[in-house]
Amino acid sequence: MTIGRVTQRMLTQGSLDSVQGGLARLARVQEQLTTGRVLNRPSDNPTDTTAAMRVRTAIGNQEQYARNAQDGLGWLTQIDSTLGQVTDSVRKARDLALAGANSGALNQVARDALATEVEVLRQGIVGSANATYLDRPVFGGITSGDRAYDDAGTYVGTVGDVNRRIADGVLVKVDVDGLDVFGTGATSVFAELDALSTALRTGDNAAVSTAIQQLTTRIDTVVSARTAAGAIYERVDKAVQAATDAELALSNDLSVLENADLAATTVELQLAEVAYQASLAATSRVLQPSLVDFLR
Repeated sequence: MTIGRVTQRMLTQGSLDSVQGGLARLARVQEQLTTGRVLNRPSDNPTDTTAAMRVRTAIGNQEQYARNAQDGLGWLTQIDSTLGQVTDSVRKARDLALAGANSGALNQVARDALATEVEVLRQGIVGSANATYLDRPVFGGITSGDRAYDDAGTYVGTVGDVNRRIADGVLVKVDVDGLDVFGTGATSVFAELDALSTALRTGDNAAVSTAIQQLTTRIDTVVSARTAAGAIYERVDKAVQAATDAELALSNDLSVLENADLAATTVELQLAEVAYQASLAATSRVLQPSLVDFLR
């Protein structure tokens, strides 16, 4: 049977290590309770720290997707409102053309009044074609200026898509091409209204009939564009909710990784305190005897 030799130095060192370990445990638990977090530095848990960093990156991405989608909703809301006004104006112009086509019931003074009203509607549609969101024309593509059309009804914007990334790998076009809605130059709604105004003033019934057909087709074009924009709005609106839900779920995951369970940590603090006091008591008993005490 072999008996290991235990020296006073070994007892002293072991006791001091035990006391120091208990004190370190108390300090760790006290820090967790004070901060409410189990991860206060990477060395606390390198694996969970890496996971928390990945979750934080994912949360940042979802927040950016939500901001992108909200910006897209701003564009689409402006487009929807503007196209509604344009539809009403074009319909009004067609109604005026229908009234002007009844040459037997109207004299030239009345037809001139109709022409003036058509010209006012045209000016309003020019303003609608230059509608902006955050100082950018919503029908002007990627133009850097604030106008998509000049006063003559000519497109002066820069053709291009305005896209917003609303999810990982998902880009959505949030603008409407002004050329598709209003046309440009001789093929624009502005030229059609100019022709209608001229026809009313000159009493050209054939030209008035042609304008009626053109404006009927133009109404269909505007309504179609508005419907397409509405469908995109619905998609982007759902993307906002999806990004918000994903951000909430990731925040919960992050809370599990980083935040302390206060009830469990409080119990651990009590256990650590009891263990530390026991360690101090045992150490005082072990280190107390000395040669002087023995000789007494």
